Amino acid sequence: MKVFNTTAVCIPSKHYMVDLSERVSEIRKLVDAGKYFTINRARQYGKTTTLSALKKALVKDYLVLALDFQGIGAGVFENEGTFSQAFARLLIDLHEFENVPIPEKVLDALEKLNDSDADKVKMDDLFRILKRWIKASDTPIVLIIDEVDSATNNQVFLDFLAQLRDGYISRDTDGVPAMQSVILAGVTDVKHLKSKIRSEDDHKVNSPWNIAADFEIDMSLSESGIKGMLDEYETDHNTGMDTVAIAKLIRDYTNGYPFLVSRICERLDVDISKKMGVANAWTSRGIDEAIKLILSENNTLFQSLTKNLDCYPELKKSIRSILMEGTKLTWNAQQDSIIQLQMYGLIRNDHNTVRVANRIFETMLYNLFLSDEELKSNIFSREGQLAKNRFVEDGKLNMRLILEGFIKTYTEVCGPLQERFKEKDGREQFLLYVKPIINGTGNYYIEAQTRDQTRTDVIIDYLGQQYIIELKIWRGERYNAEGEKQIIDYLNHWHLDTGYMLSFNFNKKKAQGVERVQVGDKVLFEGTV
Repeated sequence: MKVFNTTAVCIPSKHYMVDLSERVSEIRKLVDAGKYFTINRARQYGKTTTLSALKKALVKDYLVLALDFQGIGAGVFENEGTFSQAFARLLIDLHEFENVPIPEKVLDALEKLNDSDADKVKMDDLFRILKRWIKASDTPIVLIIDEVDSATNNQVFLDFLAQLRDGYISRDTDGVPAMQSVILAGVTDVKHLKSKIRSEDDHKVNSPWNIAADFEIDMSLSESGIKGMLDEYETDHNTGMDTVAIAKLIRDYTNGYPFLVSRICERLDVDISKKMGVANAWTSRGIDEAIKLILSENNTLFQSLTKNLDCYPELKKSIRSILMEGTKLTWNAQQDSIIQLQMYGLIRNDHNTVRVANRIFETMLYNLFLSDEELKSNIFSREGQLAKNRFVEDGKLNMRLILEGFIKTYTEVCGPLQERFKEKDGREQFLLYVKPIINGTGNYYIEAQTRDQTRTDVIIDYLGQQYIIELKIWRGERYNAEGEKQIIDYLNHWHLDTGYMLSFNFNKKKAQGVERVQVGDKVLFEGTV
């Protein structure tokens, strides 16, 4: 029986996975056109799985040399001799262990190069062997190198790229034998390497990989692709799930990030099915439970993201402002920190505005930022923890009591609202108050479509029940009426009868507390600080 896989390469015969044939077909067009290019995407974004599928699609028409730099040590990059010998060994291993055909003369030359004194071996020696092989081969040769990140901080790798670049140019101008296509895969965009290695006396003007074609193929998993994977699972397991609806939910949470898609499905299949039963697992409630488990993990993806974010403290501060305050950060393709964090998969360009890549990452970062405040013994977090038991009745949150408790705590701690009050002063404190109440049982997220400078909609899921809370600064009756209309629309979308509003009001004559308001067939509890 197949399983969902979140480690290493996905194999169609063993794992449930999205059909990659369309993506592979698009990549093949670049290979057929003789392009050299990089596939740079964030960690666990399906690069290796895509390369495996691409290799299978190419072997009928090309001799594919698929190498992986992950297994070679740092000492290999000490000089061009040690690198050339390591590269020769990788090719010899392809012949010996994967039955890749290599002509006897080429194999002998590679063996001789490997046995030579490394100090006397030059990069040119390796490329002379490759050129002779390419010239004698009846089949065009495609070179694929995965995990190039381990090489990108080394000058010798730049020299290797420069040799490939020269071959590419000479192929078209002088007819010199060269690879049909070269594909480099990793997190790092190799085009930017020119700025990473510069000796004091030799400033490189051009990237050694500036001949690479742009790779603009979308590698996120589409809603229809996820549905196809779920359809296959459903055929095997007969859960009764609505694959269209579940695929849409998974896509909404993940934005198609391959690891997150597979991880949700894996959690549903392995953990949630045992807890809730198979039929109940593959529902919106089951997905919420799966996401709760994922957010509690310290998985390698989250570790990588937070590490990379710590490398850019100013942008980390900006992302915190985006999430907690509703600040808009304009996308700037010349801003190195923005491009780096896009490369690591943490952010994306949404209509020329910086956005966190997906809702799971958003909640993970909310938790991270709120934890920073909790470690400071924040009074709101402590009060929410102390009072949490009285806010849960028969497995449901009493959101009216939560609003009243928060208003009381805020007034006691902060006193009257001051003109210097900012949106974050209320939003962050409310989230700190709520988090310990739902921790371990519920999830929360911020409705992205309404995140701006004047309002935030917090959606809490607690044991399958949704609670929608709009937070805003009071700007008069007309603005409040518009807010009521907006939250009514959300209630209709979620098929709910009750919603909640929390306004921060500077009017000294305001009536502080929580009021029950009937709007049509909906009930709103409107809290005022």
